[in-house]
Amino acid sequence: MEEVPQGCPGTGSAQAGRGASCQGCPNQRLCASGAGATPDPAIEEIKEKMKTVKHKILVLSGKGGVGKSTFSAHLAHGLAEDENTQVALLDIDICGPSIPKIMGLEGEQVHQSGSGWSPVFLEDNLGVMSVGFLLSGPDDAVIWRGPKKHESRVLAGGGEASPGSRFPGMIKQFLRDVDWGELDYLIVDTPPGTSDEHLSVVQYLAAAHIDGAVIITTPQEMSLQDVRKEISFCHKVKLPIIGVVENMSGFVCPKCQKESQIFPPTTGGAEVMCQDLKLPLLGKVPLDPRIGKSCDKGQSFLIDAPDSPAALAYRSIIQRIQEFCSLHQPKESLVGS
Repeated sequence: MEEVPQGCPGTGSAQAGRGASCQGCPNQRLCASGAGATPDPAIEEIKEKMKTVKHKILVLSGKGGVGKSTFSAHLAHGLAEDENTQVALLDIDICGPSIPKIMGLEGEQVHQSGSGWSPVFLEDNLGVMSVGFLLSGPDDAVIWRGPKKHESRVLAGGGEASPGSRFPGMIKQFLRDVDWGELDYLIVDTPPGTSDEHLSVVQYLAAAHIDGAVIITTPQEMSLQDVRKEISFCHKVKLPIIGVVENMSGFVCPKCQKESQIFPPTTGGAEVMCQDLKLPLLGKVPLDPRIGKSCDKGQSFLIDAPDSPAALAYRSIIQRIQEFCSLHQPKESLVGS
């Protein structure tokens, strides 16, 4: 998965594809040609499609394995507990789509209708879309070559793709061609890091107003180092940051409720980082082995262990995200409400 080059001049710059930082970037030739600076007509199409979606939230992490997809799934579960709230979860972690497993939807298929792809519905008010639904099995690999993540040449199972298997950009398709309907919340589970998937989703949704990003970390400095890069990325692309969630923040024994530090916050953890960077710390979620068991079974931990410290932490964080969204509605939404 390609990282955005340090010092990327941006597609609109005269140095696009020509600067020293562009060397080795898979999109160098595209940027140098000037085609990257041409507005993609899909941006306006996606803006029109997203008019029925009130709030759009990206879930980011600097590293893999910090519980980002688990958090995305439980954010969706928690919001959808109100049957009057319409929620959708979009998984754009193209190379490692875990949302179908976590949501208990493995083996489900995406259906096409006259109005586009139909999400797979877990509940009447909770729809899910993932590249995992497009694979023939959970063990199939999706291999992408450079910018093909956006030109969308998918090689399922590791085999070579024929010219006939090329599709329009997968991320673009998910945003433009899925029949999302009227939504209160669209949650986008992204890959770890700051790769070109992140640039694409921000670019495509910018005109449609993104409420902001929730950034997931764990307490140890190794994770926080990469989170700082993620925060820098958000600032560069002018993506608002709703706040930071510290996952695996201590271990609370389900039997005795005693707390132990499995990943010691040697530099103060997310709390000190947020103080230094003047960012909201949305909350800390302790380790609980039942979270992993619930995910493996495709069930909501919020239902399986509703009174556990981790579930209570999830609910507090979800409430803070809802409050942020309600305070930062775009003017168009306020006029139409």
